[in-house]
Formats: sequence, structure tokens, C-alpha cells
Amino acid sequence: MSHRIPQQPASLEELARHQQNVVTASQLRARGVPARMVSEHCRSGGPWQRLLPRVYLLQEGEPTPEQRMWAALLYAAQNGPAGDGAREGAVITGAAALALYGFVSVPRLPAVLGVEVLVPRQRRLRDAGQVRIRRTERELEARSVHGLAVAPVARAVADAIREWDEQGAFGSGRTGPGLLRSLLREALTGRGGGCAASELLAELAEAGLMELPRVRAAVDELLAARREAAFAELLELAAESGLPLPLTGPELRMRGGTYVAVPDLYWPEAAVAVEVDSELRCVSEGESAWVRGGQHRMEYLGVRVLYVGSSRLAAEREAVGGELTEAYRLGGEDVVELLVTGR
Repeated sequence: MSHRIPQQPASLEELARHQQNVVTASQLRARGVPARMVSEHCRSGGPWQRLLPRVYLLQEGEPTPEQRMWAALLYAAQNGPAGDGAREGAVITGAAALALYGFVSVPRLPAVLGVEVLVPRQRRLRDAGQVRIRRTERELEARSVHGLAVAPVARAVADAIREWDEQGAFGSGRTGPGLLRSLLREALTGRGGGCAASELLAELAEAGLMELPRVRAAVDELLAARREAAFAELLELAAESGLPLPLTGPELRMRGGTYVAVPDLYWPEAAVAVEVDSELRCVSEGESAWVRGGQHRMEYLGVRVLYVGSSRLAAEREAVGGELTEAYRLGGEDVVELLVTGR
């Protein structure tokens, strides 16, 4: 019969080195440091200091911005389900997370005073100091940034915008349209690994932020710009592949005048349509149903519909070009005669 040997906790020196000299009371206790010694070391002029309830900095002087982030995370994670030393029970989100990712559209890390931390809804915690606790019913997801558990980019962006809205910052000019556009654009272009547009839209919708006119306008403008850039890229690809230029945004109707759809690009001679970012074009369910209905009608009437995402177009340009050429070569099947209007 085998017996599992209990794993010994890392020494206080190793732990402090890993956590930038920030530790919790339970971590100290697990390493044999009595509460009396902690109190003595944290007295005025002592070598340690208390940063947050049951969270200590094992040095003198002002904590660095990274040490403040560690303190916030450890405060929220301590006594969580993961146990001593683990930080899976909390993740940094909002503006602080974006600063850690290196976003240029938010204040640099030293200027970020408040730290928003996500924890499971059942955790009993209160805000403390500059730490704001935000509860969630969803399973926590984390990315490691400088050793800290940080929310994924899309979630951090949504929480930052919601945080600004709750503070009334939208009316102060501090988070005007320019900042919102910059923040959303930066989220989609690679900071911290970036995020897919569908992820960002899902998080904004989950947070109820798409109901804010300023947020909705910034999202619409960003997606329209992405689609316009994708159109230009597709037209260039078509020319490079020796294909004739397609019609852009034509209105298709049946012979009797019944409306069918408005595809993004259309080759009438081949009955081939291209839809760009079709899953992102609309935010409301009504708009989405209207667009999907047009796509389904085109397919039902024999039009070959090619769906292209702007992110994939940027990453796999050659592959998309090959698909365009192949779709044009094959053309539609048993196509009902359609009228092209609106041109």
C-alpha cells in the first residue's frame, strides 16, 4: 500500500520571492510564523507593513504597483477553495488588468489606483482599501501576466467600461468616444494576445453595455471599419486571382419583386455571394435574424454563399483567396433567376 507524502509548502523566502514580498496571514502561519511576530514586525518603524486585511508586505517603503496588484489578488483569493498559496479563487479584471496587459488606451500601471478583482459569487468578501470585489456566477478564467492571474482581454475590457459607467465617467469626458474606440480597437489588435470580435461582443452584451448608446456607437463604428477594410482586401484578392470585380452590396430580388437579400459581395454571372463577418454585423436578435434570413434565402435559391471572417482574412489571406477562386469556378447550383437592384 502506497502512502502519499504531504507536499511541504515553499519556504517563506521562496514564497516572498515569487509573490514580490507580498504574503497572507495564512501563508505566514503555514510556515510557522506566529501572529505575535507578525504584529511586532508591522509596528511603526518595523520591517514589515500591513497592506490589506491579512495581507502583508515583507519590506519597508512604498509598495510598487505590481506589489499592490499582488496584495489585491491575495486578499481576494485567501481562504478560497484553492487553499494556501493558490490564487485560482480570484482574478484581476477591469482597468488594472488592461494596464497589466500593456494597453496604451488606459492609464499606465502606477496611475491605476483601484484594483477590481473577480471572485465566485458565493465568496464572502468586502471591498478593502483600493480593492473592489466584483462577483460572478460564471467560472473564473485566468491568464498569467507577470505571474498574476488576470481575466481574459474581452472580460477585462467589458469590466473596465462597466466600471467607468458606474462611476459616471461617461458624462465627464474622461471616457469619451475617442477612448472607447481606442480601447475596443486595441482589444482586437493583439494587446495581451487580443481577443476575437465575437468574444468581445459577447462580453459587452453579457454586461448589458450594448444598451449604452455611446458603447453601441463605438462598436458599430469599429465593426464597420473592419468590414470596409475586409471588402477592400477581398476586392484586391479577386483581382489578383484573375476574377472579375464583384458587385458590392447589391439588393437581390426575385423576378416578381420579392426581396431576397443584400450580400456584401456578389458575382451575378456565377451566382456567388460573399458575407463578411456575418456573425458580427448585428447586435440585436432581430437584426441577426433578418441577416440570417437573407443568407438562408440565397442558399435556398441556389446561390453559393461564402462566409469570410475579417480576422481569418488577415491571418490566412492565401487560403481565403483560394476559396474565392474555387467558389467562383463552381458557381451556384440550380439558381432561380434573381434581379440585381439597388445599384
